[in-house]
Parts: sequence; structure tokens; C-alpha cells
Amino acid sequence: MKAIKDSVHGHVRLGDLAAELVDTPAFQRLRHVKQLSTVRLVYPSANHTRFEHSLGVYHLACGAVEGLGIDDDTADHVRAAALLHDVGHGPYGHQTEGVIRRETGRDHDDIAWLLTDADRDVCQILERNGLDPDRVASLVAGEGGLGALVSGELDVDRMDYLVRDAHHTGVPYGTVDTDRLVSELRLAGSRGGASDPADTELVLAEGNVATAESLLVARSLMNAVVYRHHVSRVAGAMLERACERYLDRSETDAATFRRMADHDLLVALREAVPELGRRIERRDLYKRAVWVGLGDVPAGTVDAGHGEERAAEREIAEAVGLDPESVVVDVPSRPGLKESGSTVVVDGVPQRLEDASELVSGLRSAERRRWTLGVYCPEERVDAVSAAAREVLGLRTASPTA
Repeated sequence: MKAIKDSVHGHVRLGDLAAELVDTPAFQRLRHVKQLSTVRLVYPSANHTRFEHSLGVYHLACGAVEGLGIDDDTADHVRAAALLHDVGHGPYGHQTEGVIRRETGRDHDDIAWLLTDADRDVCQILERNGLDPDRVASLVAGEGGLGALVSGELDVDRMDYLVRDAHHTGVPYGTVDTDRLVSELRLAGSRGGASDPADTELVLAEGNVATAESLLVARSLMNAVVYRHHVSRVAGAMLERACERYLDRSETDAATFRRMADHDLLVALREAVPELGRRIERRDLYKRAVWVGLGDVPAGTVDAGHGEERAAEREIAEAVGLDPESVVVDVPSRPGLKESGSTVVVDGVPQRLEDASELVSGLRSAERRRWTLGVYCPEERVDAVSAAAREVLGLRTASPTA
């Protein structure tokens, strides 16, 4: 047993298998991938990495499996999946995930390719310890009742990052009682025994509606104050465009790109996409020419895909005589709260939180009110781009807020 001191959970104790996995190159790379990517341009102390986050997720998973009544082999697979759940992330985490998905068809939680093709060290360690790499990968992908513990509405991933991100940004909004959440998790609806993940559902035990609500409130507040801060949104959209151009202009393929660390990517962008690369590095970001809410955006624009966004950028730029690379259209996905689908036991019957809690509808309304479409450009062209974007996107208003 190896103990590692963590800023959030105190001592994280690694079993022999976990200690071996932590020493692999795939896991060590996570030391160099920041947990909050461009959010750290807003909160200077948010420099924690996916390495310590993964240790925290493992720690919470260890506590959860102790109370779920599962066999030792299944528990070993769950703990390994919790530890490895982020090894599929590319540089800058979620903010390059869209680029990687379009290039490879895979998200960060699809790690089967990594375990079988790209990192035999991890695979060999799992197999040497009697674990099935495919089973670990399926748990990381959230498959089955126990997969929901790693990637689901009540997952230990979410529990850790909310508390950790609040701690490192210094905001008080991500406070979650992780000890109670972990200790109150149960497996329900099992027909083939609790060790059969296909036949179980992860639920919170009786009397925990407020516990589930606390997770939902924390996520909603962190969305508003941290994760969707407008500076991070602008930087993230610029980063995505820069990565697309880097892959177009260089000989780097998607497989190599997704194994980069943050600093590798920043250097590569500075050389291959100097305008955006330098701006991101120096925090010399584009300004908001448009920043409008859901009620001011036509339904067709709200649901615009990647191709439509890029076409709109070209049309807006042409209308004002700008290089198309100097306009960024940022249309986020429709607002939603995944945690509202979590299951809690009420009067002996498992219910969706959205059915058991009156708080959910209010939080959903708040998410809709906070949804914003952005268009960004160099500061000196904000007024012209604002007017052109109103016409191109069919907006009811296009007044920037800053």
C-alpha cells in the first residue's frame, strides 16, 4: 500500500495494482494536462492537473465499492477504471475533444484503442494482475450499472472534480459532501447478482434527495461561475480553431495529437498557427462582438453544427472584409443538467431526481437563462462584426457585453 498526500482528500492510498498503473507513461502524461485548461486564464491558481484528479476519483471509487457488496474481482476492475478514466484525454482536455472526435470518431472515455494498441504497458499490467482490459474500458465508457459509478449521473468523477475545481479556483460553489454521497450509493434492480453490471442500477439510498440536489446545485453554480466563464469560452473557441488549423497545416496526425501534453500543443501552435497561438499563450484574446441568450437566437442557429459554424464565420468575415480566421462563432450545445437523471430511493421506490425534486425545474430554467451564443474577433473590429453577425445568424440582438 502506497500513500500519496492529496490537497482535497488527504491521503490517497494506492494498492499494488494502482501503484503500477500510476507509473506507466500513459498515466504520467496526465501530470502535464491541466484539469481546467483555459479556465486558468481566469483563475490563476487553477493549475491542478488530471493526474491528481484521477487519484481523487480512484480514492472515491475505493470508498464506494466497499459499500456496494460486489465481489473482489469486480471491485478491482472498477478501481482500475476509476484510476484510468482520463488517460484518453488529449491536450487541454475537453477543449480539444471536439477536434479529436471529428478526426477519430472517439471521445476521451473510449480508451479501448489505448489499452490494446497504443499502450501495452497498461494492458500488460492489467492482465498480469488478472484484469480484463476490455472490461476496464467498458466501465470507463459508463457501460452497465457499475459503469455509472465511473461515468454517469452519480459518478465519482463528477464528485471529485467539483470539489477539486472549487478548491483550486477559490470559489465556494462546488462544495459537495463526497463522504455521504459515496457511502449512500447502492446497487438496485439486480437480477443476476450485484456483481453483474448489466443488471444493476446505481442509486442513492432512502433519504438522500437533498444529497442528490446538492450535487446538482454545485454543478449548476460551477457552470455559471467557472466552467462557462466568458474568458474561458473565448479562449477555448480560439484554441479549437487553432488546433484544426494546426492539423491541416502540419504532418501531425490525430493519433499523435491526442497524446500531446498541454505544453507540447502550445509550442506547436505558436509555430504553426502563430496568430492564434501567440494570442492564447499571452492571453491576448479576441473580444465578444456578440453575446446573446437563447431567446434571441433562432432554433436553427441554436442547433448549428460544426460545418454551419465555420460557414457562418466565413460569411461574417467576408461581409466586413476580414480574414475568415479572425472571426470565431461559438454555439454551445443546448442547456441541460445530466445530474437531474440520477436515481434516488423515495419511500422504497427508485425515482429519477427530476421527478422527486422541485428544485430541478428551477435549475433547468437557470441553465436556459445562462445559455449564450458568442461571436469573437479582434477588438478593433467588434462593431462591424457585431452588425454582420446579427444579419448572418438571424439574431434579434447582437450587442456585446464586453
